[in-house]
Amino acid sequence: MGKDKILVVDDEEDILELVRHHLKREGYEVRCAESGEQALQFAKSEPLNLIILDLMLPGIDGLEVTRRLKGDPRTQHIPILMLTAKGEESDVVAGLELGADDYVTKPFSPRILVARTRAGLRRQIKELPDETAVIQVHEIEIHPGRRTVLINGNSVNLTYTEFQVLSILARRPGWVFTRSQIVDMVRGDDYPVTDRSVDVQIVGLRKKLGDCGRYIETVRGVGYRFKDLP
Repeated sequence: MGKDKILVVDDEEDILELVRHHLKREGYEVRCAESGEQALQFAKSEPLNLIILDLMLPGIDGLEVTRRLKGDPRTQHIPILMLTAKGEESDVVAGLELGADDYVTKPFSPRILVARTRAGLRRQIKELPDETAVIQVHEIEIHPGRRTVLINGNSVNLTYTEFQVLSILARRPGWVFTRSQIVDMVRGDDYPVTDRSVDVQIVGLRKKLGDCGRYIETVRGVGYRFKDLP
């Protein structure tokens, strides 16, 4: 099998070199771009397995790059890992809602960046999840057809909404979901549910899951994710 090909997009040369060094050391094939325009050209001209994308770019910024890539059938399947500065929570939320898969905050640990890259590649090679298939993650077993949840073989009684939220998060361990994404996936675009109601559901869900409630992680200022498998 060939090496996974990763495009790194950042207008700071030292960041490009740092990321390139650590990814190449892990055996990945790395391409680099210094602008949004170059990133779009690369993505449409050669096959890529993942894009590491800085949001603060000259010209076409990272959010616009994300919007264009996720709106193009030729590139919408490519996972996007955003690089963001501290204090850019609104940009993180916007990027995730445009279709980005995850993010890392600058300054970042190269080890964390490599781990998030591996996780993104691992999720990419999986087929789209069967919405009716049994979900088994950590000690939790979810049966969508029967709408039942078992923890170590013991049944857990959840409301309809709690079950939907748990299923959404558990199907994609490690993925970050914004509150509005969760609302849309649970009820649909036209259902009058506020983002704050998601927090209430999460509190109740964690309580009912007991020790397994720790697997639902809060991503401050952004949303929630289910703890990834080791």
